Amino acid sequence: MSIMRKLVMPERNTKENLKKKILEEMTVDYARVLEQNFDLAKQLVRLTKDGEVEILVREKVSGQEKILLYLIGRLYAKEAGLTSTDEVGNKELMEKLGIPLGSLLPWLKSLRDENKIKQIERDRYTYHSIPINLVDRTLREIMEKVKRAG
Repeated sequence: MSIMRKLVMPERNTKENLKKKILEEMTVDYARVLEQNFDLAKQLVRLTKDGEVEILVREKVSGQEKILLYLIGRLYAKEAGLTSTDEVGNKELMEKLGIPLGSLLPWLKSLRDENKIKQIERDRYTYHSIPINLVDRTLREIMEKVKRAG
């Protein structure tokens, strides 16, 4: 019995140590990332009370950048509890951004190919989101372009 206990205990300790390391070093705190970028994000996007994303710099950014800003706005909307998901479908992007399907699909493919967005297939629908680790860099790059545009 004591030999069995000695064999089981180290395995349990190893699992607990691994779990602790994962939680401490690998988990992403969405709220913290969004908080750190809040001042920058609010210069580029705003949210309505019902979770709709408004892009403030529409005239100064490309179609792909509009998509990225919209997806970032959805992260903030989800964190605020204004929407249940940060994933956005093609139809919503077309309607809210005024982008025709013929332009939207190539831009989405390009963003996916550059690993700037993730695509999620659910049932027969396609949704998109931006990885949280790209929020800071994306906002900074877009803001720099907006400043240059004057």
